Amino acid sequence: MAEKETPPIILQFAPLNSSVDEGFWHSFSSLKLDKLGIDDSPISITGFSGPCSHPQVSNHLTLLSESLPLDEQSLIGSTSHGNRNKCSVPGILYNTNTVESFHKLDKQSLLKAEAKKIWEDIQSGRALEDSSVLSRFLVISFADLKKWSFRYWFAFPALVLDPPVSLMELKPASEYFSSEEAESVSAACNDWRDSDLTTDVPFFLVSVSSDSKATIRHLKDWEACQGDHQKLLFGFYDPCHLPSNPGWPLRNYLALIRSRWNLETVWFFCYRESRGFADLNLSLVGQASVTLSSGESAETVPNSVGWELNKGKRVPRSISLANSMDPTRLAVSAVDLNLKLMRWRALPSLNLNVLSSVKCLLLGAGTLGCQVARTLMGWGIRNITFVDYGKVAMSNPVRQSLYTFEDCVGRGEFKAVAAVKSLKQIFPAMETSGVVMAIPMPGHPISSQEEDSVLGDCKRLSDLIESHDAVFLLTDTRESRWLPSLLCANANKIAINAALGFDSYMVMRHGAGPTSLSDDMQNLDINKTNTQRLGCYFCNDVVAPQDSMTDRTLDQQCTVTRPGLAPIAGALAVELLVGVLQHPLGINAKGDNSSLSNTGNNDDSPLGILPHQIRGSVSQFSQITLLGQASNSCTACSETVSFSF
Repeated sequence: MAEKETPPIILQFAPLNSSVDEGFWHSFSSLKLDKLGIDDSPISITGFSGPCSHPQVSNHLTLLSESLPLDEQSLIGSTSHGNRNKCSVPGILYNTNTVESFHKLDKQSLLKAEAKKIWEDIQSGRALEDSSVLSRFLVISFADLKKWSFRYWFAFPALVLDPPVSLMELKPASEYFSSEEAESVSAACNDWRDSDLTTDVPFFLVSVSSDSKATIRHLKDWEACQGDHQKLLFGFYDPCHLPSNPGWPLRNYLALIRSRWNLETVWFFCYRESRGFADLNLSLVGQASVTLSSGESAETVPNSVGWELNKGKRVPRSISLANSMDPTRLAVSAVDLNLKLMRWRALPSLNLNVLSSVKCLLLGAGTLGCQVARTLMGWGIRNITFVDYGKVAMSNPVRQSLYTFEDCVGRGEFKAVAAVKSLKQIFPAMETSGVVMAIPMPGHPISSQEEDSVLGDCKRLSDLIESHDAVFLLTDTRESRWLPSLLCANANKIAINAALGFDSYMVMRHGAGPTSLSDDMQNLDINKTNTQRLGCYFCNDVVAPQDSMTDRTLDQQCTVTRPGLAPIAGALAVELLVGVLQHPLGINAKGDNSSLSNTGNNDDSPLGILPHQIRGSVSQFSQITLLGQASNSCTACSETVSFSF
């Protein structure tokens, strides 16, 4: 009887696996928040791969932080050449803005689109010049930046040859080559890998002459290899470690070989390493039968496969970085999230660097001081200094949000100290300090023994104001605001004033100091049209500040206000500061009026109008904006007082 003909063995390829470094997701999060916003256009990225270097572990295609574009203009990826351990592979990332969009992506169409690119590179000859395009990959993802969790799915597009490739022979390379050939091939491979010009070229030709001398050449040199060799093999960096299967890159390599050179029999060389050197015991040499299809044309793109399996299932992978991140770093990212999201749609021109770098001095750590501090934190302002000499009383914690019952037990903690501790507990990345000091006040007599101490407090307060960018006047009495107002005017510092009545409030920003009207300022448009400065808290006074605390009943000594006032006034005070910081003229910005908002200068500020004063009443549920010019006779900010100080 005639023996049955053995059916051909279909060549089986070991799938390629992915690996994503945490640094990639950190870098991508920054790119998404700071630059991309809601733009979900595909991003060209770079993966890194290399030959297998362990007999029991395959290499992965890896994404690192450097896999992403370097800058906003370079969304085409930046490849790193000349690194033997990181051979660059071009890829593309499709990140969606919602998890629903992620699940709705047409994965088959995306895979076909990338496979078409590979096929076109084969037909155009680009794959011969840059063979890394044969290993193009695709990633789809959704980044939940609130929870620091990421869903993603890799695809390694592979062209399906029809009919399938048959495996004729597969053996370790050490058994295929003679000892002389093996020695020469190993040396040639090591030289190829040691050269900066070729170390990251993943596909190549290996020719062995009749005198057992091996030479490695680029794919574009295939014609030159004809006729001068005894053996010609198509080599590639094989990430797979299996002894009976070549790696995934061979699939598109065979498609190139069949399409470009019409070879029916192909000898391939699966190059693998051990400790950085060629290992022919681990490397494989195989013979494949590639049947040419009569109906194949350059215009017809073969079918493709390649979506990575997750534990044997066709489902995406996911990772959460929340647990692995340093808690403080995680808090910083979470706090910044809301501000960065503002720039996606509502405020694209918002300058976050200005906010994060500003130093704020809060004079008063009571009800207003607590509210202002919390709102400043919400705007991403990290540097806050408190000045207060009072202690936390039993009545404070219910109205002053930075304090708790523990702060007032016993003799009570100093407010400036307790406030700092509270901010650190709320947000560990805060750069905050507390100064226990009484602000010198006019009208309050002092003894001769206290003179040196009071003068020292004046000097200390002056130094604090000089070392900060913005000062909030949040103290209980009118006279305690006089010296800070004078010092702010003299130093030309931003001063924000907030004051409370029983059911009314006043929030205002002081104008620039008289020294701001210098020769250098004459070039500003504001001085060409309006050289009048905005007034300060004392510009409308007809008498100097006096002692308002002596001979007062308890309800007059305490700040008795409706509980809802401080949050309103504190929030408005911070919004005024942010408006000044975002305005191109800064402290010199003129005052807007809400009734003139359509003709005001709110086009200059991304946040809208920038009023001088805001006065409101909760009994009437009303609010108005007012404008007051600086007085030449002001006891705090006039030129005479400032220059004589």
